[in-house]
Amino acid sequence: MCGITGWVSYDRDLRAEAATLDAMTETMACRGPDARGTWTDGPAALGHRRLAIIDLPGGRQPMTADTPDGTVALVYSGEAYNFTELRADLVARGHRFTTDSDTEVVLRGYLEWGDTVAERLNGMYAFAVWDGRHGKLVMIRDRMGIKPFYYHPTPDGVLFGSEPKAILANPLIRRRVTLDGLRELFTFVKTPGHAVWDGMREVEPGTVVTVDRTGPHTRVYWRLDTRPHLDDRDTTIATVRTLLDDIVRRQLVADVPRCTLLSGGLDSSAMTALAARQLAEHGERVRSFAVDFVGQTDNFVADDLRATPDTPFVHDLARAADTDHQDIVLDAHTLADPDVRAKVLRARDLPMGFGDMDASLYLLFRSIRDHSTVALSGESADEVFGGYQQFFDEEARRADTFPWLVRFARDFGDDGDVMRSDLARTLDLPSYVAESYRTAVSGIHRLDGESDFEYRMRQISHLHLTRFVRVLLDRKDRMSMAVGLEVRVPFCDHRLVEYVYNTPWSLKSFDGREKSLLREATADLLPRSVYDRVKSPYPSTQDPKYALALQDHTKDLLARPDHPVFDLVDRERVREAAHRDTPVITQAARRGLEKTLDLALWLDLYQPEIATG
Repeated sequence: MCGITGWVSYDRDLRAEAATLDAMTETMACRGPDARGTWTDGPAALGHRRLAIIDLPGGRQPMTADTPDGTVALVYSGEAYNFTELRADLVARGHRFTTDSDTEVVLRGYLEWGDTVAERLNGMYAFAVWDGRHGKLVMIRDRMGIKPFYYHPTPDGVLFGSEPKAILANPLIRRRVTLDGLRELFTFVKTPGHAVWDGMREVEPGTVVTVDRTGPHTRVYWRLDTRPHLDDRDTTIATVRTLLDDIVRRQLVADVPRCTLLSGGLDSSAMTALAARQLAEHGERVRSFAVDFVGQTDNFVADDLRATPDTPFVHDLARAADTDHQDIVLDAHTLADPDVRAKVLRARDLPMGFGDMDASLYLLFRSIRDHSTVALSGESADEVFGGYQQFFDEEARRADTFPWLVRFARDFGDDGDVMRSDLARTLDLPSYVAESYRTAVSGIHRLDGESDFEYRMRQISHLHLTRFVRVLLDRKDRMSMAVGLEVRVPFCDHRLVEYVYNTPWSLKSFDGREKSLLREATADLLPRSVYDRVKSPYPSTQDPKYALALQDHTKDLLARPDHPVFDLVDRERVREAAHRDTPVITQAARRGLEKTLDLALWLDLYQPEIATG
C-alpha cells in the first residue's frame, strides 16, 4: 500500500519541476513511510511513497521497464491478491522478473496486455503507467473503489494523486469549491467521479482513464451487472463459504505482521474466525483489535441504532476463535481533542462531519500500527449481504430516494442541518439529491420476470454497492493510511460482490433476518451470541463529556464572529446547540456541532475559495 502522484505536461520538460514533484510526493508521506521515489522523463513526472508489504527490499517505485520503443514507468498503490498466478502466466509468456513484488507483476502485465491487465487483477489498486512508447498516461482503479484515485486535467496534460492534497500541492491548481462541491459536502449521495474541488475528478471504480495530447479518455472495464441466479439455497450458502475461504486466504498473504478488526458483529466475527482457522493450520494465532470507550459497556443505553454494546460480543468471538485480542479503549477528552480533529481532517481533505466515529477510527488505527502493518476489516458486508436497517424498513424501501437518507432523517432529525437558510435556498439540496437518485437508478437492469419487490431490493442493493459503500471505503482508506496501516476488505472481492448481488432478496433474507447467507455460511465458526446478534453500526461514544467538549470548542469558535464558517452555517442555530444546557444533547445537535467544527477547521487549514454566486 502506498501513495502515488504525478504530472504530465506535453508543453514542458518536467525535469525542471523537481521541487514541485517533490512537494506533491511528500503530501503522501503518511501513506508510505518506508521509502520515497520520483522519476521524470520529458513531459512525464511520477512520485511515490511506499508502505512495504510484499518483497520489502524489491518493490521500490517508480518501477520502470525499458523497451526498444521507449520506457514504461509505473507508480502503484494497493495489492493484487492473485499476483502469484499472474506471475506464472507471464513467465510462461517469456517475461523475466527481477523482484518478488506484485508491483512488477502489474508492470509486466501492462507490457503484455496493455490496459486490459485491469480485467485480470483481483485486489485493491490504483495505479498510473506512463507509456513512453505512445506518449500517454494510463490510470486504472479497482472495481469497487477501495483505493482512492484523483486527477485534474490541465490545458496541456494532467495532474493526479492518491488524495486531493497531492494535486493541491501543485501551484497550477486553484483551491476552489463551487456550488456543486458544496452540495456534495452537505449531502450523502457520493456522485461518481465528483471530487468536490473544482476541476478535480475521481478515476471512477472499474475504470481506465487514458490521457494523451488530445486529453483524457475513459473506458469502463467493470460494472455491477444483472445476471440470473440459478443456485438453490444450499448451493448458494456453500458457494459463499467457498469464496470467503479463498478470499481470506489470499488476503492474509503479507511479509509484515497482520491482524483483524473485530467489532463483535457478524461481519468482522466471520472474517476473524476464518482468518484464525486458516492461520491455525500453520501454527499461528491471529491478532484482533477492537475499539471501545471508557465506561461504555457498563453504562450503555440502547437506542434505535444500537441495541447492545460491542465488547461482550467481541470477547465471545475472541475466546471462541482463540485470537490474541486487544481492546483499544478511548476517552472523551481524546476523542474531542482539536489536534486529533485536525489530523482527521487533513487525512480526509474535506469536512465530512463524521465526528467521533472518524476520530475513534483514526485512533484505533494509530494504536494498531504499533503492532501490525496489515489489518483485515469486515467493511462492506452490510452492503453486499443486506445488513442495514433500511433494507428492512418499509418507508425506506418505498421512498423515491436513497434509502439511507430516510433512516438518517429519522435518526438525526432536521436539527443536524446547521446551514444558513439563504445558502440552503441557493444549493437546493432536495433537487440535487432527487436528480442524483434518478441518475443512480436509471441504469439498473431488471431481469425478465423479476417481481416489483425483487427489483426494488435489487435497486437498493445496487445503490449501496455503488454509492453508499464508496463513502465508507474512502473513510476507511484515509483513516488507515494516515497512520501507514494497510486495511484490506475481503467482502469487496468482486467475485463475491457479483455473486451475492445477483442472489434474489428472498435468498439473502431467507430466515427473515439481515445477512442470512453470511450467517449460515459461517455458522460453524461463530459463538451463539454472535450468531444471534442484531446488526449494530460502528460504535459512537455515549459519554456526555464528549458532547460537553464539543460545546466548549464551539463556544470558542463563536467568539470569532468574523470567521468565514459563518458564511456557511447559521450562527444562531450553532449558538443554540452550543449552549444547550442538558445532560445529553440530541444526536442531531451533536452532529451539527461536529460538522461546524470540521468546516471551520477546513477553512483554516485549506483556505479554499468558496464560490457561492
